[in-house]
Amino acid sequence: MLRRALRLGLGRGLLGRGLGTWRGDSTLDWDGKVSDIKKKIQSVLPGGAWNPLYDTSHLPPEHSDVVIVGGGVLGLSVAYWLKRLEKRRGAIQVLVVERDYTYSQASTGLSVGGIRQQFSLPENIQLSLFSVDFLRNINEYLAVVDDPPLDLQFNPSGYLLLASEKGAAIMENNVKVQRQEGAKVCLMSPEQLRNKFPWINTEGVALASYGLEDEGWFDPWCLLQGLRRKVQSMGVLFCHGEVTRFISSSNRMETASGEEVTLKRIHEVHVKMDRSLEYQPVECAIVINAAGAWSGQIAELAGIGKGPPGTLQGTKLPVEPRKRYVYLWHCPQGPGLETPFVIDSSGAYFRREGLGNNYLGSCSPTEEEEPDPGNLEVDHGFFQDKVWPHLAQRVPAFETLKVNLPPCGWACRQTADSEVLRRRPRLKRMMAWDPRTDP
Repeated sequence: MLRRALRLGLGRGLLGRGLGTWRGDSTLDWDGKVSDIKKKIQSVLPGGAWNPLYDTSHLPPEHSDVVIVGGGVLGLSVAYWLKRLEKRRGAIQVLVVERDYTYSQASTGLSVGGIRQQFSLPENIQLSLFSVDFLRNINEYLAVVDDPPLDLQFNPSGYLLLASEKGAAIMENNVKVQRQEGAKVCLMSPEQLRNKFPWINTEGVALASYGLEDEGWFDPWCLLQGLRRKVQSMGVLFCHGEVTRFISSSNRMETASGEEVTLKRIHEVHVKMDRSLEYQPVECAIVINAAGAWSGQIAELAGIGKGPPGTLQGTKLPVEPRKRYVYLWHCPQGPGLETPFVIDSSGAYFRREGLGNNYLGSCSPTEEEEPDPGNLEVDHGFFQDKVWPHLAQRVPAFETLKVNLPPCGWACRQTADSEVLRRRPRLKRMMAWDPRTDP
């Protein structure tokens, strides 16, 4: 029908006036002729004003070299380094799929923004050492022409970890590893601790470790927005949608020992559009799972863990969401401006928030107290019953919090290693490091 319309409407009109031999006309002239063509087509086709039959601008591309599932700090960081390391601009097409475009429930924006080197694994220490250099020089990495520089409000007050007699030996071994990897960490006796931080009650503390450099906290929301702004300027594509299906292909290969194995590769991702039944298939070469607390679900969607028991394909990704509360309270008599990020041997933790005698803190629930991660409602009773007693015991100035109104707070989801958690339940203290069970 369209071909017939073109013949009827244009055959004796514009085409007959020599558009096929256009030479030297101005852009304005050509635009006018295109407008005439549209009017001619409109005059012979049913319908109203000239519009495309279907607007696809909200859909992701049909092809992308890399699809990243999750647009938080980890997903954006992967996108950033892929584009930064490409040989020539545009050599790699990267698509980031994020279902929560407001990031209202993302772990990044709801975290307390801490960074430390006081881990037990060398890999975690090295990752953190690189990350703190990235944060300190953030505008060398994420600056965008004509946009204002980023201010992460990095507070280098360090981490202070407290250990009981039972956890002192583990802390000593951890600090030894940290120093070997280049972290600046010192050990403090209870007497040294009292001299340095007189507001601390050292009862039950056998040893403390204190980060002297490159530890503290920053504004995670600012980092998230800075990364997003930068990768968009580098050509990374974004899609507001949810990955609902992976299409894989299989190839049979024979190993050097003669064993036949089946290799599966994802070659297509189905992205469901927000608040719609519509979806877009995206052909790709690589899929990166950066879905945070939901990474285990994405892996299962891709078939990981659904193979024969005891095989790699039959091994689930041991990541599942955990709900954690974060509370904000005011205490005029609390610790001063040089207060570090304190993590008690009980698992309770706190840090200052700004300059107005405000503090952030909490602790993680026990195995039996795990709240439902399906919502982000805050249990204020948990603060009064489980968090405040530890805070008041360690910092006497916090005793006054009990008679105050309940502090405001929020909840966030964090990742947890479900396989390890089943073996060592106390590793659920994801936000509150415990020297007895350092994850």
